[in-house]
Amino acid sequence: MNFIAGDIGGTKILLGIFTWENKIIKLYQKKYLSSDWNAFRPILLDFITSLPNGIQPPTYGCFALAGPVSNGSCELTNLGWKLNQDEIQKSINLSSLELINDVGVLIYGIPFLNSRQFVQVQVGKEKSQRKRTIAVLAAGTGLGIAKGIITKKKILAFPSEGGHSEFSPRTKTEWELSEWLKADLKLERLSIERVVSGNGLGHIARWRLKQTDAISHPLKNISEAWRLNKELDLPSLASKAAKNGDKMMKEVLSLWLSAYGSVAGDLALQELCESGLWIGGGATTKQLDGIRSTTFLESLKRKGRFYKYLEEIPVMAIIDPEAGLFSAACRARMLAE
Repeated sequence: MNFIAGDIGGTKILLGIFTWENKIIKLYQKKYLSSDWNAFRPILLDFITSLPNGIQPPTYGCFALAGPVSNGSCELTNLGWKLNQDEIQKSINLSSLELINDVGVLIYGIPFLNSRQFVQVQVGKEKSQRKRTIAVLAAGTGLGIAKGIITKKKILAFPSEGGHSEFSPRTKTEWELSEWLKADLKLERLSIERVVSGNGLGHIARWRLKQTDAISHPLKNISEAWRLNKELDLPSLASKAAKNGDKMMKEVLSLWLSAYGSVAGDLALQELCESGLWIGGGATTKQLDGIRSTTFLESLKRKGRFYKYLEEIPVMAIIDPEAGLFSAACRARMLAE
């Protein structure tokens, strides 16, 4: 029995056919650039018609989507495409299909990840063996959050839009950044993901390069143009400059990592995820050294009387760039059961 899985984002779309032989096995995969298509249905039909000879059509499926899913429907946040579970299921003759948020789906894959797909950032001490509560914090283009409960008999996933909660400045520098961002982006409120995300790193770099001592910085002109042209990829350029010793960009990266760590600590307290906090998203592999750093981990734990509690929570970083697709395949296999 084969399963179809998809990881459908604003930049790229991964579709794959999987089977189960005591573990998830990938049979076929294809990548699409979202910008090359006007809707999801033509992509799906192209994928199905391109299956190599010998690969049986899928029976069950799960698609992870970059947007909130309600009553089997989703409008992708950065594309505006509308996907409906029943329509997709009928179009490719599936027995069952589930659409799920692309961060929430990671909950279904985490129990099956192998040692090549994640690294331990903080050892901690798992406290509960009967009911394992975990949480996922994933910075990519935006910021995704999910909670999961894992028992021997089932896995429960609870997606969230917590990344759109209010950003709370902790220092004078963060306050100045937040006030500048609200004015620059013409916002009445500032959500966490405006700061803690790939785009957030770019916004922090823009703010720093607006200051008087940055007039001659080599990224100055790029930072001015990046807001309207994301292909310039200011976050990556800022990160690369920081790693090459650029003092100003090291400040930017440190501010971003500190804010990210603080949000991670808040989430760990909110969800009491004593069986593990998982850091995912596209920024994880790019910033793995930073997530392992004292800047990130100390901000995570520096929550007053709860420092010791947070010190004992295991923290893992998902480094497999196809973890979303893998997790969707795991969920499709559960639907088949």
